[in-house]
Amino acid sequence: MSMNTSTQPRPAPLPSASPHVTGFYHERSGSIAYLVVDPATNHAAVIDPVLDFEPRAGRVSTVSADAMLKVIAERGLTIDWILDTHPHADHFSAAAYMKDKLGAPMAIGEKVADIQALWEKIYNLPPFGTGHWDRLFKDGDTFKIGSLDARVMLCAGHTLASITYVIVDAAFVHDTIFQPDSGTARADFPGGNAATLYESIQRILALPDDTRLFTGHDYRPNGRPPQWQSTVAQQKRDNSHVGAGRDPNSYIKLREARDKTLPLPELMLAALQVNLRGGRLPEPEDNGRSYLKLPLGAF
Repeated sequence: MSMNTSTQPRPAPLPSASPHVTGFYHERSGSIAYLVVDPATNHAAVIDPVLDFEPRAGRVSTVSADAMLKVIAERGLTIDWILDTHPHADHFSAAAYMKDKLGAPMAIGEKVADIQALWEKIYNLPPFGTGHWDRLFKDGDTFKIGSLDARVMLCAGHTLASITYVIVDAAFVHDTIFQPDSGTARADFPGGNAATLYESIQRILALPDDTRLFTGHDYRPNGRPPQWQSTVAQQKRDNSHVGAGRDPNSYIKLREARDKTLPLPELMLAALQVNLRGGRLPEPEDNGRSYLKLPLGAF
């Protein structure tokens, strides 16, 4: 598995109270995991870590997560939180693996329970339960990473439970806004809604113009190198879906038309039954092996 790591340089020095952010780009899924560090205390948080899965072999590995763990160890960081922005549909979450290795609490948005209820019916499984996480964040909740103040914004639309973490001048916006040349995230998963996504994006764009935005995916349009950092000002000006003041009706029409052309993520049916357990595989059966369940004909 290929993993690119970068801090993506800023044009101006960071304020002393700002988090230092390292992105870990996951080639297979186009997703980005983040290491967010308080430079004053060397405390940090992990956001959206990735567990590798090879569907042809049914093989799970920890190459990408271990690359993050190596950096954490080399830098002598203390991890305060392991955070997911939402249950991912295109890769397995490594949150539980990172908790086992680091001992830090896991958190996600409280509305994960609503997504679990939807998918329990699709999979015909018993309740997943929310006990996999140590904290379920509500909209407006606050917490600390070292000395840094962090707060939670509900940003539904891509999923029912999607949240943005605002940490001083950095916002981790998951699958809402992509890089300006890529537009915005899809809104056609169970529980998704294009109008709600537009409202969530407007919440993000109401942050100060110099707020750094870190996206959850980059699909490298036209073969350019992977990117994952922008600013509110750049997005308001240049985003191909919502920039230049696009109105909600126009956006909804664009988003819904585009979503009809998109295939489902390759790993969605496998990934969600893992990610709705916080990244833990299904319990092993009597032969010691875990199995994934595929709902035939559900989509």
